[in-house]
Amino acid sequence: MINELATWFIFFCPLLAFIIIGMVVWPFVGKKSKVSGYLTIAALLSSTILSFWALGSVIQNGHALEFESHNWLKIQNVDINFGIMLDGLTTIMLVVVNSVSLLVQIYSTGYMKHDGGYSRYFTYMSLFTASMIGLVLASNLIQMFVFWELVGASSYLLIGFWFNKPAAAAAAKKAFLVTRLGDFGFLLAILYLFFNSEAFISNGLNPFEVIDVNNAVALGVISSSVAGWVAIGMFAGAMGKSAQVPFHTWLPDAMEGPTPVSALIHAATMVAAGIFLVARFFPLFEASKEVMMVVALVGGVTAIFAASIGLVQNDIKRVLAYSTISQLGFMMLALGVGAYSAAIFHLFTHAFFKALLFLTAGSVSHSVGGTFDMRYMGGLRRLMPWTYGAVMVGGLSLSGIFPMAGFWSKDEILNHAWHSSTVVSDVVFWLALAAAFMTAFYMFRAVFMTFEGSYKGGAKSDPDIEISVEVTPHESPKTMVIPLIILSIATLLVGWLVNPLTNIGSIPMHWFSEFVHVGDGHEKVLAFNKMLAAISSLIALLGILLAYLIYVSNFGIFKSLQKTTSGVYKLLMSKYYFDELYEDVIVKQIFYSKLAAGLDLLDKSFIDGIVRTIDRSGRNIGRLIAQLQTGQLQGYGVVTSFGVLLMFGIYLIFR
Repeated sequence: MINELATWFIFFCPLLAFIIIGMVVWPFVGKKSKVSGYLTIAALLSSTILSFWALGSVIQNGHALEFESHNWLKIQNVDINFGIMLDGLTTIMLVVVNSVSLLVQIYSTGYMKHDGGYSRYFTYMSLFTASMIGLVLASNLIQMFVFWELVGASSYLLIGFWFNKPAAAAAAKKAFLVTRLGDFGFLLAILYLFFNSEAFISNGLNPFEVIDVNNAVALGVISSSVAGWVAIGMFAGAMGKSAQVPFHTWLPDAMEGPTPVSALIHAATMVAAGIFLVARFFPLFEASKEVMMVVALVGGVTAIFAASIGLVQNDIKRVLAYSTISQLGFMMLALGVGAYSAAIFHLFTHAFFKALLFLTAGSVSHSVGGTFDMRYMGGLRRLMPWTYGAVMVGGLSLSGIFPMAGFWSKDEILNHAWHSSTVVSDVVFWLALAAAFMTAFYMFRAVFMTFEGSYKGGAKSDPDIEISVEVTPHESPKTMVIPLIILSIATLLVGWLVNPLTNIGSIPMHWFSEFVHVGDGHEKVLAFNKMLAAISSLIALLGILLAYLIYVSNFGIFKSLQKTTSGVYKLLMSKYYFDELYEDVIVKQIFYSKLAAGLDLLDKSFIDGIVRTIDRSGRNIGRLIAQLQTGQLQGYGVVTSFGVLLMFGIYLIFR
C-alpha cells in the first residue's frame, strides 16, 4: 500500500528535475546538454511507476486512501491546508499524465535534438508536468488554484518557446489572457465559498476542502442555488482551460509551440484540467439542473462548432487542435447529461490517441522539412510506414471505429445522451452525432492529403517556410518511432480492456466506470447499446468514405459541390469570425475606442486636474509669501509685533 511520502514523490520527481535542469544543467552544463532530457525521462519514469503503485493501492483498498492534511495558514477562522486526495479519479489522472508525458519526453529527445534551447525546453516541460500532477493531487481549493495557475504559466512558456517568432509570442500571450478570463470565474467561486465560510465552520466543515465542498449540498450546508452559482464560477474556469466556446480561440494558435508541447497540452495536461475540475466538483454541478443543462449545451455546441472548422483546415496541427476542442466538447456534454464516468473514460482514451496523432504530425513535419501544411505533403505512406500505421490507428480511434479506444468511450457518451431525460438531451445527442460524422471526415481528409497521392515537395514548396535545400522524406528516428508504437498499442487495448463489457479474467465488467466513483454513485451504468454503436460506426464510416471520394478518387460531382458551397467554406475558413469579433469589435472598438477614450478623459480632466490645481495653489501661495518678503526691517518688526499681540489676545480669550 502506497504511503503519503511516496505519493508526494509523484509530484516531487518532475519538480526536482525542473529545479536541477533549470538551476544547474541549463546555466552551467550547457543549453544543448543531453543530460536535460535524461533527467526529465528518469523523473517521469519514477513518477509513472509510483502512479501505477498508487492506482493499485486504491484498487486494493476499495476506496480512497486518506492522508492527513497539513496546515498552511489561517485566514480569520478558516484553515487553509495542503494535502493529498488519492481516490479513483486522482489515480486515473496520475497514470494518464505521467505515462503520456513520459512518452512525449522520450519523443522530444529526437524531435528537439538540434534545437538551441534543448535544456530550456526540458526545464519547462518538467515544470508543466509537475504543475498538472500538483493540481490532480490537491485536496484543497487554494492548493488546487495555485497549481491551476502554474499550469497556465507553464503553458505560456512552452507555447512561446520559440519567442523570437512573432506568431509564437503572440499565441503565448493570447493563451495566457484568454484563459485568465475563465480563471477569474474560478477565483470568484473560491471567494464566494470564503464569504460563506461561517455556514461551513458551524457544521464542522472547511469551505476550501474538496471533500467538504462536495458534501456541503447533501448535508444542507448550502442550498442548490448557492451550489449552482459556485459551479458556474468553476465552469467558467473549466471553459477557459478546456477551450470551450467562446474561450476556444487560444488553442489553435497554441500550435505555434513545439509539436511535443502540443501533444502534452492536448492529451494530458492543460486542456484536461478543465474536465478534471468539473469532474472533481461534480456533486456541486449535479445539485443544479440548470447548471447541468448549461454544461451539456456548451459541450454539444463546442463539439459540432470545432468539428465544422476542422473540415477545412490545411495545417495538420490545426486540424488536430480543432479536433481536441471538439472532443473536449464531447466530454463536457457527457458531464452535463450526468455521464460522469463516460466523460472520464473518454478523457482517458483521448489522451492516448490524441498524443499519438500529434506525435505523428510532428514525425511527418520532421520528415518533410518543417512544414505542417498538408497541401505540400502527399505520397508518404510508403516512405514512412511506421508513422502511417500509427496515424491510421489514431485516426480510426478518433473516428470511433471498432475496436479502437475511441469507439468504446464515444459510444458511452452517445448512449448516455440518448437515454438522458434532461430538457437538452435530445439536442446534444444529435449535435454529438453530427460532430461524429464530421470528425471521421476531417481526420481522414488529413490522412489522405498527407499520405496518399504524390509527394508535393514538402517545406521546399511551402512559401511560408525558408529552406535552402530540398528534403527527401524519410522515416523518423527510433526515439520518435518507439513512442508512436507504444501509444498505438495503448490505443488498441485501453478501450475494451480498461472498461470491458464482460468479465475478462480478473478484470470485472465495467470496472473503470465503477472505479472512478470510489465512494459515491452519481450515475447508473448503462448496458451496451448495439444498435446505437452500429449507427455511430456507420456514420463514421460514411465520413471516411466521403473523404476518400473527394481526396483520393477525385469525383467530379464533389468539385462542383465545392463551388456551390464557397460561402460556407469561407465562413469555416474564417472560423466563424470569432477572432475578428474579439480583435476588431471588442478589443479595438470597445476597449481601445470607448474604454480607452473614457480613461483618457478621466486622466486629463480629473487626475491631471488635481495635479494642476495643486500646482496653481502652490504658485499662488508662493507669490503671496514672496510679497511679504520686502527686505524692510521696520515692516518685519510691525508684522512680528502684530503676531505677538494676536497670540496674546487668543490666549486671553481661551485660557
